[in-house]
Amino acid sequence: MSQETITLAIIIVAVLLFIPIIASRFLRTVEAGTIRLVSSMGGSTRIYKGPGKSFEIPLLTTGTTIPSKAINIDLDIADQTADVDRNGQPRPIKVRVLASAIVSVGDSNETVKTAANRFFAKPDNEQTSTLTDLLTSTGRRAINLLHHDELFNAKASFPIDASETPTAIVKPLTSAVVGPDDDDRLAIIIKSACSRELQDLGLVFNSLNIKEVQSEVAEARRRQSAVEAKANADIVQADQERRSREAQLGAEQAVNDKQRDLEQRRAENAAVIANAEAKKQEALESLRTAELRATQIAQAIADAEKMKVNAEALAEAEAIKLRTVASAQADAIRMVNKAIAEGGDAYLTLRQLEMLPQIAPVIANALANARLVNISSDGRSAAGGAADQITGVIQTILAAQLVGNSLRVDGSNPSADPAPQIIKSQDVAPAAAPVAQPTQPRITTPTPQAPRPPIKKDS
Repeated sequence: MSQETITLAIIIVAVLLFIPIIASRFLRTVEAGTIRLVSSMGGSTRIYKGPGKSFEIPLLTTGTTIPSKAINIDLDIADQTADVDRNGQPRPIKVRVLASAIVSVGDSNETVKTAANRFFAKPDNEQTSTLTDLLTSTGRRAINLLHHDELFNAKASFPIDASETPTAIVKPLTSAVVGPDDDDRLAIIIKSACSRELQDLGLVFNSLNIKEVQSEVAEARRRQSAVEAKANADIVQADQERRSREAQLGAEQAVNDKQRDLEQRRAENAAVIANAEAKKQEALESLRTAELRATQIAQAIADAEKMKVNAEALAEAEAIKLRTVASAQADAIRMVNKAIAEGGDAYLTLRQLEMLPQIAPVIANALANARLVNISSDGRSAAGGAADQITGVIQTILAAQLVGNSLRVDGSNPSADPAPQIIKSQDVAPAAAPVAQPTQPRITTPTPQAPRPPIKKDS
């Protein structure tokens, strides 16, 4: 590269480096919330409000920066109001107002220049004291022009009683921003009273924020309101307690009614249960009685069946016995008849001869007492015929006795030969062999037993 090219490059780099430095000396940054005042040698002043840039020429212009932010000043104003009593006599009330005022630099260039020359040219502590004194004095003059109720934005005035000796009170109020429709008389008076002084300093009044207002009357009213509020609260509390007590009594009454109904239902249920238990016992008693009767009837039927069976067995045995005896008697009769048929005449004749000493007197006596008339054809055999008839009767009786003795079943010895009984003449009559009558079985009917009392079972 040539020497000229290198030199040209160096010049270009130097220009590029020195141009920003030179420009920064002519253009200065104006921060937000600040105002830059640049004065030239001719006396003219240019105002630059931040954020932005201000054009200044070193050695030819002079620049200064002032804040454009709002200035907040705390105020403690204590003075008397312009109240009068009922008679029109002055009766001022001492009040204390704690507030904060907000002021700022005006918007016009003239006010900015004034603020820069008259207000911001002072030290910071002097600036604050100046605004505080200005606003405090203005607030005192405003309080002297206002009544007590106007400080509280009251719509109606209240009479002042000299007997009231309350202590100080702190009553917070809402912010009172000055405006065309603002009702805060204190802010309006302070604004109108201090506007000229602030304008001389290049400032404007923005707003007044009343924090607290302290007064004896307000304390008295507050205490009266507190007492009334407490009385009302006590009344409300008593009313609530009364209602709560009434509600509690109503609830207890409802509980008592429910409990009484429950006890009544329990008693009714107990009565129903007792009635059901009584019916159950009656049913059990009836069941036991029916079971006992059924048992007795079954026992009676069983006894009757048993007795019937016993009677039938006894009757059957007796019948068998009678049939056996009858069969034996029939066999004996047949054997006697057979014996008589085979040699009965000789036996009867022999017995007649043995009994002749006894029979002969009887026959003679019978013939003597008999009133028999025998008719004979030849007249010679009448007596013999009568004797034959008597002899036939005797033989018949004797045969019957023999047969009866042979058929005895009473346990006597049948081999004994008892002496034949001599029958009187008036008793002589044909006799038949005795026939044993069958003995009828006696059936005993069981006597029904008295029903036993039912056994009650404890439930």
